[in-house]
Amino acid sequence: MFLYQILNLFFVALKKEDDSKYDLSLYKRGDLLEVPRTLFTHFGIYLGDNRVAHLIPDILPVITKNKSKIAKMVTNNRLLLGVITKVASVRVDSLADFAYGSEILINHMDKVCSQPPLDGDEVARRAEKLLGSVTYSLLWYNCEHYVMYCRYGMAISYQTYQVESLASFLHNCTEDCFQQDECLFDCTVWCRNHAVSGLCDIPDSFTDRAHLIHHLDGSLMDSVKTAHEKDQFNPGGR
Repeated sequence: MFLYQILNLFFVALKKEDDSKYDLSLYKRGDLLEVPRTLFTHFGIYLGDNRVAHLIPDILPVITKNKSKIAKMVTNNRLLLGVITKVASVRVDSLADFAYGSEILINHMDKVCSQPPLDGDEVARRAEKLLGSVTYSLLWYNCEHYVMYCRYGMAISYQTYQVESLASFLHNCTEDCFQQDECLFDCTVWCRNHAVSGLCDIPDSFTDRAHLIHHLDGSLMDSVKTAHEKDQFNPGGR
């Protein structure tokens, strides 16, 4: 019993140390927050009072109904398995749990998005209204889609735009066109120039369009699975 009390005090002190890392006076209700997380940037909306709403994949609700366990900080293992199974939720966490030890960017997307941000209270109201379970999609509904809708009224994801652009590029190629060496070469160069090769290796040549599409189709998910396998060696998730 005594040992349990000592360990409990230790973890409480550790939690306070994490919380104190972030100066809450820097954040306003409706701010859009960014942190690096696994393969991508993770996004959230600051609600005030050390609370962040964010859409995050999480496998744990599939495994258990224990709300206290689910409420704990989502580790990278939980996140990556949630991506693979497409299970996610919009939830509220503390700033420290959301940031997962990383530095936080505030409203960086204001410089990127052509739309002006909505009023902070409206942003937070939208974020709160969408709390709950969602079906996750790496390309069509991720954490960036969520925050972009809340702050700018447009559900887009710049992170996945490159992959979506590639799909459109390939779709516009006719079968006859794609059989030509120059078109095939253009596709390969396009992939490399648009950083798709950052997610997978692009072979020097392809025999046909189907080969290229099949190769790229699984690249994102393969990268997620690889990251999960590496993360298994770090039980803490960091």
